[in-house]
Amino acid sequence: MKFLLMLLIAIMPSVAAAEVRVIALEQAISIAMEKNRDIEKAREYAHYVQGKYVEERAAALPQLSLNGTMLVSKDGSQQSTGNPAQRQFGRVIDVTVTQPLYTWGKLNAAIRAADVGLKTADEQLRLYRQAAYRDVVTAYHDVQLAQTLSLLAQENRKQKQRHLDEATRKFSAGVATDYDVLAAEVSAENTLPEVIRSENGVRMARERLRFLLALGSKEVEVSGSLETPATGRPLPLGYDEALLIAGKQRPEVSDLNLRIGIYGELVTIAAADNKPRLDLRGAAGWHWASMNDPAPARDVDGAAWNVGLYVTFPFFDGLRTSGKVAQARSDLRTKQIEATKLMDSISLEVRQAEFSCREAAEITTALSGTVKQAERLVQMAEKGYEFGVKIKLEVDDAQLNLLQARSNLAKAQRDLRVAQVNYRWAMGVAGE
Repeated sequence: MKFLLMLLIAIMPSVAAAEVRVIALEQAISIAMEKNRDIEKAREYAHYVQGKYVEERAAALPQLSLNGTMLVSKDGSQQSTGNPAQRQFGRVIDVTVTQPLYTWGKLNAAIRAADVGLKTADEQLRLYRQAAYRDVVTAYHDVQLAQTLSLLAQENRKQKQRHLDEATRKFSAGVATDYDVLAAEVSAENTLPEVIRSENGVRMARERLRFLLALGSKEVEVSGSLETPATGRPLPLGYDEALLIAGKQRPEVSDLNLRIGIYGELVTIAAADNKPRLDLRGAAGWHWASMNDPAPARDVDGAAWNVGLYVTFPFFDGLRTSGKVAQARSDLRTKQIEATKLMDSISLEVRQAEFSCREAAEITTALSGTVKQAERLVQMAEKGYEFGVKIKLEVDDAQLNLLQARSNLAKAQRDLRVAQVNYRWAMGVAGE
């Protein structure tokens, strides 16, 4: 039993490790395009509008129906004249057909609106794909940043532990005091909360990425680092060019323009409700009739058919149609106002994305030189402390400056990559 328990303990880490999946950024994007829940919802919306198109188109096609009837009747209205009451039995089976011939443009408008609806599904899919691309890239770089900060926290703790070991060794050699040892011990212990916090940050960032990729219970790890040069479509030179691209490429703009077309067709549909329409109706089948009174019973049957043109003109409906038209035109104007508001919002998004991108690029460039200077400063401080010309406080200050410089550079590199993908998303070309 003890052997089996030890065997299970030995196997469990390898099983857990097998569940961890290391993915590159391109793989994460590819997985999101297939499994992201929002993208799956957009695909289902495409199925919905396809069904809506079929529904609207059906109104222009012949409507066929099979109808059957069984009838029993008795007429005693002639009994006062001495004629006996007549009882009749009838059976009818017919195939009926109805075909609209003219509807004042109502059917054509409905079909055109449904056809435009098919195109809105494509724009919805583009919208969710671009949003998923932006979110996944951001989450991926968040994991890289969390891992970098965790490594820096661990390196800082190891460095403080080395100082504690050095202070303990010097105390044993009689060249350091117990104060020096206690100070080094406190400094080392103060690094533990940041190590714990940064490790939890890694776990939370990975969970966010796993959620976006819809990987279920599988753990994920990312490859590469924030130092890897970003690749992708070159960014525009300025705001005007970016706004022009956004006006043409943003899926929300295309979708709203299509919906304005749909609302225009709805005005036509509403206006046709009190206009004349022409329908063709017909039926063909077999009829049976039987009369039991007065005797003897008589049975007759035979084929029957009819066909006719029917004109309907509801020339006054209590102004119901006028009310529907007013509502439809108001909805159309509302969508047009929303289109103007959307472009104003996109203009602000593009401007802010451009500013954020420039800011992140300038900070990254500035901090790249700061890290090199901080590394050189640490080397000089440690050498000076070794030769007795620098004090411990100066070494601690140099190491703290290096830690802050590396942390700030990692954050700036992450911010730059996120700002670039947000800039592309604001223009409507994320992932393209």
